[in-house]
Amino acid sequence: MKRTAQIPLLILTGLGLLHTALFTDLYLRYVKEGLRPLLIISGALLLLLGLAHAAFDHDTGEKEDHAHGHDHSTAPRIAWLLFLPALSLLLYAPPALGAYTAAHAGSETVKQQKGFAALAATSPLPMTLTAFTTRVQQDKQRAINGRTVELTGFVTPGHGGWDLTRIIFTCCAADAQTVKIRMYGTPAPPANTWLAVTGTWHTQGALGTKSAVAALDVHGTRPIAQPVNAFTDDLPLTPTR
Repeated sequence: MKRTAQIPLLILTGLGLLHTALFTDLYLRYVKEGLRPLLIISGALLLLLGLAHAAFDHDTGEKEDHAHGHDHSTAPRIAWLLFLPALSLLLYAPPALGAYTAAHAGSETVKQQKGFAALAATSPLPMTLTAFTTRVQQDKQRAINGRTVELTGFVTPGHGGWDLTRIIFTCCAADAQTVKIRMYGTPAPPANTWLAVTGTWHTQGALGTKSAVAALDVHGTRPIAQPVNAFTDDLPLTPTR
């Protein structure tokens, strides 16, 4: 790759980052929402660097060629492959993490919680998957017993059944963790289908102890659009697009 090709690579990468972070929500497939300003800054810097390189490098390149009689500014040919991810940011966004990733990952271990607030009287009670798991395994008052809850996530087929799943980014897709709740009483929908599921705790183990299994007897399911905050374990936000 010649130095003249490095310029469009910088510009394409900068434009791709700016397009993804400014005009779409696609960046949320790969990083947390709080990193958006850093993506915008990075894209702007790469774009400016490419433009500056184009403006000031031409004369420098000619002087080097005249002085040495040949060009030292080449890189290995494999470097051309760097254009593929740059173009993908503009033309084709790589798919988000989903059921395949979750099926090959263990469920996140919930942190120990000291004390629980009273549950709202709402029925069904909207809960995150982590909050449901924590209540099932740690709440000595067993407040979740008999309560109808509503959980949201996507379908991950598993051995002998299926799980409702959320993938959680601490920073980005590279450090993703998975939380899963086993579903009972209904056949597995297609993988990666986003659902709101209502049901009650599936009795298995001693409620309020680590022996309790985070599982749900399903009363009903409702397809939903993938929420904007898909890679958190927060209650879902309505998509903006």
